[in-house]
Amino acid sequence: MDFRAIAMGLTFALIWSSAFTSARIIVADAPPLASLALRFFISGLIGVAIARALGQTWHLTRDQWRATIIFGICQNAIYLGLNFYAMQTVEASLASIIASVMPLMVAFAGWVVFRDKLPALGIIGLVLGIAGVVIIMSARIQSGVDIYGVALCVIAAVALSVATLSMRSMSTGGNLMMVVGLQMFVGAVPLAIASALTETLRVNVTPELIAAFVYTTLAPGLLATWIWFSLVARIGATKAATFHFLNPFFGVAIAAVLLGERLGAQDIVGVVIIAAGILAVQLSRQIKT
Repeated sequence: MDFRAIAMGLTFALIWSSAFTSARIIVADAPPLASLALRFFISGLIGVAIARALGQTWHLTRDQWRATIIFGICQNAIYLGLNFYAMQTVEASLASIIASVMPLMVAFAGWVVFRDKLPALGIIGLVLGIAGVVIIMSARIQSGVDIYGVALCVIAAVALSVATLSMRSMSTGGNLMMVVGLQMFVGAVPLAIASALTETLRVNVTPELIAAFVYTTLAPGLLATWIWFSLVARIGATKAATFHFLNPFFGVAIAAVLLGERLGAQDIVGVVIIAAGILAVQLSRQIKT
């Protein structure tokens, strides 16, 4: 793995983790589902415009349409929609920790459901991940965390895991930016409908809200996606996924710095253990391959 790949992986992990803090800022002053629907609509317009400028076509293959619909619904509408809604009551640090467990969920499902071979190191990683979650959640429950919000975050992580598993052995081929742009529109539609049915559109326009919205639209929405796929093309999906072990660290650190969220000793221990578990699972995949 060369220096450029390492830099890309670190940048992706940092941007991905920062999305929870920016989302927390947004939902403090605007309805979550409406904000997310608008974000996806704008990101979709930008993504499709870039794709057309690159000469990419609207005519997608069956696999490309499948990727567009599955990720548009599971990742954008369900995963991010539930996370945005939950972060009205759940701290960004906790939401990022729950979301970071997704690679462990995927590995566990692949092992149990699809009978994938998982070396001993991978099994140890799964055990560590579960232990880390138990440590953190026991501390948060004692401090009075919103269980309903946590449940929404867990369902969101499961939805993203299902989307990831459904794309096994599938290649989207060309038109990558077009797929990225169109899946933003797919996610925007159900979120807009849900917002119209359940939310009151009250927005408190502040500099923090504007900055967080612009950042979330451009950085996690488009830039991180481009970096991720470029990284996968450079070093492969297995090695690229190793950088996910940094997400718990970055997620809690950014929330602590920008939002002043306090972390207890159990939180820190749990984050370290979860990160070790994710790293062990990803390294076991490299050993297997």
